[in-house]
Amino acid sequence: MTIKLLTIGKTDNSHLETLMNDYQSRLNHYIKFQLEVIPDLKKAKHLSEDQQKQKEGELILNKLKPTDALVLLDENGKQFDSVGFSKYLQKHMNSGIKQLVLVIGGPYGFSKDVYQKAQGKISLSKMTFSHQMVRLFVIEQLYRGFTILKNEPYHHR
Repeated sequence: MTIKLLTIGKTDNSHLETLMNDYQSRLNHYIKFQLEVIPDLKKAKHLSEDQQKQKEGELILNKLKPTDALVLLDENGKQFDSVGFSKYLQKHMNSGIKQLVLVIGGPYGFSKDVYQKAQGKISLSKMTFSHQMVRLFVIEQLYRGFTILKNEPYHHR
């Protein structure tokens, strides 16, 4: 299985970029991982929230293959502790899917079309985090999940 993290807009914080690169290299020891950034919309200030969600949604859906399992990072999604998240990953690997696609949407969330296509939603917290920090948190939790599955000492139980 491959895990792809799709995001809207680039990270402009070099410290976060360094940390994400570190965890991506660690994660690649366990599973094929890819971070794909969809560029910010041009002239987004002239669009309503719904128009922006619709355009971003089209870009997200265009990145998917028919066999992909789409999971949205959404404030109303299911919350896991780290062990529960590792079991969630194992379940997806056991299901035989080729690619699990996790998506961090734009500032206004996802379009109705993206919600309809999604097979699940995950919430990292009830708190609000910057989209740039969420990327780091997701990659770190993926790494943590795989170290838990391998019974490695990164996660202290």
